[in-house]
Amino acid sequence: AFPNQCSTVEVNYTLKLTNGSTVEQPTTNQVFNLQGLIPAWIQGIPLVQKGGTIRLITPPSLAYGSQPQKDRNGNITIPANSVLIFDIRLVNFQ
Repeated sequence: AFPNQCSTVEVNYTLKLTNGSTVEQPTTNQVFNLQGLIPAWIQGIPLVQKGGTIRLITPPSLAYGSQPQKDRNGNITIPANSVLIFDIRLVNFQ
């Protein structure tokens, strides 16, 4: 069984920039409604079964495009037009 675009997914993931710097690496599993995520995840996660992993090398057009992403303090964590590398493990889905 595979998740679909309407699934709620539980994942463990790491997000890196192409220069190798880690942007996000949550220490606990994260739960998301797949519909609310970036296009790369909406397209990529349904290719993975429960317990599986995937690496998504994501062009800006399937991520945040020309909009830089900032942390809670207003610091830019993902520069505009960044290619992102997600290593994702699908823990569970509903």
